[in-house]
Amino acid sequence: MTRQELRAGLLDAYERQMGLCDRLEEVADSLPGRLDRQQCLHLARMIGPLIRRAHAAEERELFPHVVQHHEGGAELVEQLRLEHVEDECFAEEVQHELMQIGQGRTDLAPEATGYMLRGFFEGIRRHVRRERELLAEMLRTRPN
Repeated sequence: MTRQELRAGLLDAYERQMGLCDRLEEVADSLPGRLDRQQCLHLARMIGPLIRRAHAAEERELFPHVVQHHEGGAELVEQLRLEHVEDECFAEEVQHELMQIGQGRTDLAPEATGYMLRGFFEGIRRHVRRERELLAEMLRTRPN
């Protein structure tokens, strides 16, 4: 895979995750009274597959380089893998809550739902920023 293909694939994964975060923020901002239930159902269906695909691409393309070329790379990759597991578990909780909202059956208070959504998307944004920095470093040091 060329540098351009690698960069394009990972950047696409990061953009999709950031777009998801923006849409989740819209939902959080619309609580409690201006919810779009169809949007919640749509987000619930897409969140798991999107996060899993992005993580798989990162683990396949970025992590080997980090281990090989970054000081403390193995430990850093282990930390990032743990974040992936945490993000995927949190995504399942968010997915469940979005399905409940979409079906008009939520058990959580709007404040709790907003707190959950914000915790999730802020964590994803932080993780993406960190991996973008690693990608930029990798592209500076990786031969064509």
